[in-house]
Parts: sequence; C-alpha cells; structure tokens
Amino acid sequence: MAENKKMVEAITSMEDDFAQWYTDIVKKAELVGYTSVKGCMVIRPYAYAIWENIQHILDGMFKETGHENVCMPMFIPESLLQKEKDHVEGFAPEVAWVTHGGSEKLEERLCVRPTSETLFCEHYANIVHSYRDLPKLYNQWVSVVRWEKTTRPFLRSREFLWQEGHTIHATAEEAIEETERMLNVYADFCRDALAMPVVRGRKTESDKFAGAVATYAIEAMMHDGKALQAGTSHYFGDGFAKAFGIQFTDRDNTQHYPHQTSWGMTTRLIGAVIMTHGDNSGLCLPPAVAPVQVVIVPIAQHKEGVVEKATALYERIKRFARVKLDVSEQSAGWKFAEYEMKGVPLRLEIGPRDIENNCCVIARRDNGEKVTVSLDSLEEEIPALLKKVHDNMYKKALENLENRTFACTSLDEIKKTLADKGDSFIKAMWCGDEACEDAVKAETGVGSRCIPLAQEHLADTCVCCGKPAQHMVLWAKAY
Repeated sequence: MAENKKMVEAITSMEDDFAQWYTDIVKKAELVGYTSVKGCMVIRPYAYAIWENIQHILDGMFKETGHENVCMPMFIPESLLQKEKDHVEGFAPEVAWVTHGGSEKLEERLCVRPTSETLFCEHYANIVHSYRDLPKLYNQWVSVVRWEKTTRPFLRSREFLWQEGHTIHATAEEAIEETERMLNVYADFCRDALAMPVVRGRKTESDKFAGAVATYAIEAMMHDGKALQAGTSHYFGDGFAKAFGIQFTDRDNTQHYPHQTSWGMTTRLIGAVIMTHGDNSGLCLPPAVAPVQVVIVPIAQHKEGVVEKATALYERIKRFARVKLDVSEQSAGWKFAEYEMKGVPLRLEIGPRDIENNCCVIARRDNGEKVTVSLDSLEEEIPALLKKVHDNMYKKALENLENRTFACTSLDEIKKTLADKGDSFIKAMWCGDEACEDAVKAETGVGSRCIPLAQEHLADTCVCCGKPAQHMVLWAKAY
C-alpha cells in the first residue's frame, strides 16, 4: 500500500479516557475541523450529512403537527432584547455584540442571535390582532451564537445549528398542550431515529429557561453514565406578550394577552449519538440518520466480473437505501476498518465465490454479526437488517440507562452508589427548596437534571433535609 494512503488510526479506549475517545472519534471519523475562530468548528460533510438527515426527519414531524418554517434576522437591537427582563439577564453573559457597521459605530448595539424569542414577539405584535389570527405555529432552522467559555465539538460551541420552534396561542391550555406535544415529538424522534432512550421531565425553577413559566426537557444517558440534555420545550405564559404589547380581540370583543411556547434541538444531537452508541472502533450510527446505510466492498475486485457485479448491486440498492460502492485501491481490510470507524450500519461483501453462489455476505456494525444473503432477496433482507440494527442499538442503550439508574434515600447512599458504580443517574426525593437542590450537588457532585414526568414515590422525605418531599428528581453529572 502506498505510504501516502490514509490509514485508519487507533482510537483511545473509552475505558481509559472517555474525553479523549470522544475527541479521537470526531477527528478521525472526519466530523469536524478546527478554525482560527476560537470555540467554533467546521462541520465537515459527513457530520453535516448526519445533521441533514436529522433535519429532514424532524422537519417532517413538525409539519405533520401543523408547523410552518420561517426565518428571522440574525441581529437583535439591544432595546428589543431588554424588553423582557428575566430573558435578557439569563442570556447576558453569553451574548456577542455588533458595535460597528463597516467603519461607522452603530447608534445602537446589535446582539448576534442567541435565541429568537424577542424577534418573534416583535413580529407577533405586528400580525396578531384577532382570535382569528391564532394560533401561529412557527419553526426556523438557523445558527445561533452563545459566547461559551468552555467549548467542545457538537456538545458546546460558540456557534451551532439548531431548530427553534415558536408558537403563540389564545389560551394557556392550548400553549401548555403544545409544550407537552413537542416534548413528546422530541422523545419519539430520539427513540425512532436515534435509537436513544430518554427521560422526559420538567426542569426545576432554578434550571428553567430565562423568561419561561416552565421548561420541559428530555435527558439521555451517555456511555459513561453522564447526562446530556437532548431537547427542551418551554411554556412562557403571557409574560412575553405583556412585555411586547401583544394583544388580540377575542370572540367576546375583549382584549387578551396570548400565551407562547418555544422548543429546540441542536447539533449537539450528533454528540449524543457518538456518546450513546459509539465504541472503541469508532462511530456506530443509527440507520435512520446514517449518511451511508450500506457500503459495498468488493472482495478480490481485480478479478473479472467482481466490480461489474458490485456496481449492479449498487444500482439496485440505491433505490431503497443510502448506499456507497468503494472500488478504491485500498485493501479490503482497510475498508472494513474505515467503515467501522464511520459507523456504517451494514457492510455488504461480494467476491468471486459469492457471485458463483448468487449470494453476498452482510456484516452488521452494531454487533459484528455476519449473515449470508441471497442476491435475489436484497430488497427484503437489507431493510429487515437495518431495522434489527436500530432495535438492537436501542436495546443496548436502554439497558445502559436502566442498569445505571439507582434509587437513593440519603446523601450518603448517593455518594456510596457513585463511588461503587461510577457516574450514574440517581433518583431521589426532593422537598422543592433550591437550597437543598444546591446542597445535593455540593455534597455529591450530581445536579438536578429534571423532575421526571413518570414520578415514583421512593420516600416521604427529602434526600437532603428530611422535610416532606414534593417530587422525585433525576440527578446526574451532565455535559
């Protein structure tokens, strides 16, 4: 093999150094590139293709629930951002400001969009006048900027891609229903597209979105037992409407303030997929979002008829799956390792003997299992295998979540569980006092992630202070 040919490099074992394992994968699977802009990343074609598949599936789910796509400006005047006090205070530390246009100083600073509530409110004030104008169910696919101090590819960067849904409704009941519906859309997407189980819950008061009445979230467990917030859905009540003077005339000819929501998912989902499913050989991609679902690797491709047969198979398979044919000069072993690194769900091997027997060998990325399949049945076998890959990936991720979730009734029990089991999800009762919430984190190292919607009664008293408990809370270290 020529010296200048790319070789598949070793990946640091996740058991030895999980952080380095993650960095190795994003670099060696060619997901990101680093730039001269600190804290920002180049999303390379393979990662962007994953995002495109995420976007395509989610966008379809949004449209099925009646939402329309719009696009708001990137810049927000400072005076507009200041209209909602809690909102601006929550985002102030992360805001990037534009102070000059060309060589001239601007009369008013412009915020580079960290989120778009204020812009949507300004728009709603111009278009919502009557109950007939409601609801408005909007979504946009854009980038946002948040000046994070500590950054990490996909998980936390100063600029990232996301979708942000924004809706406005005549009643609180409608808005709350929307908030909960979109949380469930997110959870279903994680299960059905990312093979990733999540815990649905409501954030505590101290952890809710700036300006929200209530914030709901889905929390996923990564390989190492830490949590990752995979999506959020916020109910705003009528607070933003009052701040921005949005009113509508109802059927009884009286003026009312409408109620609003917002909800979002970001490119951190790519990081979630890496840390939920990846292994020491590289990525392991759920079939629904994999840029390539099947890679065809000819065996002994120099022999007569092999490449031609592989090409014919490519033409067949591309009608029902995302497929790649690799006829490069690299060895078959190199290709096997390369596409394991890339996380391709299925690898189809075809050689002279297979052609004689009218069959091929298909290897699964999720468990390494190989099966011999008749060439006559590829249209049935490949979709069935892709489903098996997805189902097995979900099963393994669910087992990790269930096996590393523990119920505790005291701070000492939490500390002992973490010491014995490593990073895990902890379920424990809480009185609702923020001081106890802070104390649990200070004493044990795990913070509140959410108040699960599926509540369990583990004890009568708070895990921290012994006062009567109000909620079971999910506690964990988080990315």
